[in-house]
Amino acid sequence: MPSHLFADRPAQPPEPGAVDALISQTRRLRGEVDAVRRDAVADEDDPQQRWQRALCDLAVHQLDDLGAHLGQLRAGVPASASLVDAAEEIEVPVDTAHATVPGTAYGVAAPPRTGSLLSRVGSAEWNLLTDEVSWSDELFQIFGRLRESGPMSLDEMPTMVFAEDQPVLQSMVTDCLIDGKPIDGEFRIVRTDGRVRTVHMTGEPVLDADGCTASMWAVLRDVSELRRSERAVRESRDSLERSRHIELTERRVAVELQEAVLPPWRGSLRFAHDGPAPLDVAAHYLPAASTGLIGGDWYDALALPDGDALLTVGDLTGHGVAATSSMAMLLGALRGMAVAGIRPAALMSHLNQLLETSGQPALGSAMCCRYDPVAQTLAWAQAGHPAPLLFRDGTGHTLRRPEGVLLGATTGAVYGEAETRLLPGDLLVLHTDGLTRGTGADDDTGTRRLLALGPRLAEARDAQDGVRAVVEEFGEESREDDACVMVVRVARRA
Repeated sequence: MPSHLFADRPAQPPEPGAVDALISQTRRLRGEVDAVRRDAVADEDDPQQRWQRALCDLAVHQLDDLGAHLGQLRAGVPASASLVDAAEEIEVPVDTAHATVPGTAYGVAAPPRTGSLLSRVGSAEWNLLTDEVSWSDELFQIFGRLRESGPMSLDEMPTMVFAEDQPVLQSMVTDCLIDGKPIDGEFRIVRTDGRVRTVHMTGEPVLDADGCTASMWAVLRDVSELRRSERAVRESRDSLERSRHIELTERRVAVELQEAVLPPWRGSLRFAHDGPAPLDVAAHYLPAASTGLIGGDWYDALALPDGDALLTVGDLTGHGVAATSSMAMLLGALRGMAVAGIRPAALMSHLNQLLETSGQPALGSAMCCRYDPVAQTLAWAQAGHPAPLLFRDGTGHTLRRPEGVLLGATTGAVYGEAETRLLPGDLLVLHTDGLTRGTGADDDTGTRRLLALGPRLAEARDAQDGVRAVVEEFGEESREDDACVMVVRVARRA
């Protein structure tokens, strides 16, 4: 237990120079924290930014309190006028154009401040021998009590304390007066104007020459705004943790849904075996590097009942479960219509209508190809999607796109269909725009980089080797969106 204060041994004041240095440091640090707080003004709907702002508010409150204590320490004897001047002297000017009241970062208005910083700190002494009670002016302000009404005795104080907190105060006072224990605790009071404040009380007994308790002194601090800021930090941190948990859960569900929908095959697959030029197909999904979110990109290759092969890639707007669930719906419809023999252009029209009537409206780009292994022709249609790249003898070019707007963009859209003859040894690269997207609409740098891979693709042993070459070129980039790439090689029948 710390040693008690003795009535005949007054405390020695600190060196003025040391306190002035601490006040200067506090003033400088308070200004720097306030500058960080101004920079932290951001979207209040973002849990992480709300938490950061609440922490800044709490730091400002604590520095304000520290400054008030240092000002009182420098002033020495508690004369109200000089103490208030000392506290106001260390206040830091705040840019009112950007600053907000600390504690409001969580969207709850704080009560008005109770005057200067020092008005939140008061002192009192209760003399047990003479029944005299002395309160500082600041303590009268904290309790909202007129000085003419006089200070309150230890027996009267519980009348202003919350009923649930009265045992806390009574226990602290009893332990101090009887057992000599120091006081350190908090309780809530209801001021005379009806406002509720939280008060932190610290104090010790003062012993006479015989070691008996002669009086009790205490320092009471109004910590209402400080506790409000701390509560805002806790609540914003909890909100941030919940938001992160929801994001992780949604990502896991989106990944599982994507893995369930996209083709399970790895490596190269062969399609259209009935013709003289079967297909060797491989594909790869590249997640967004900047966000880690799962989008609505897809790829698929499917052997059709008539011997043809379906090749498709596409991308729906958005990320997360909503995007992957819409992608699953669209890809399922696409597969069903292709199996039913619907041609690419008509198929795009049906997909457009499906998105229009969907309960989760979205926009999407898509490309659908149907390969005839007997005629060695590729019939294809697109909806606002990058055209296939055709590589022949190591040289690549972009196929001319038929007309077609984004899926879901307009009612009754008409989609054109193109046909290209493929030769054994040809190689097709189908991809979503996340792979080659540039800084602007006319930026074709990514497409030119892809076409420059012609010599490497010509040397590829199979389609999987071709995918590997594309991923090596584009895989390490910090893409803002996810992407899919499919490599289709026209093989010669063995």
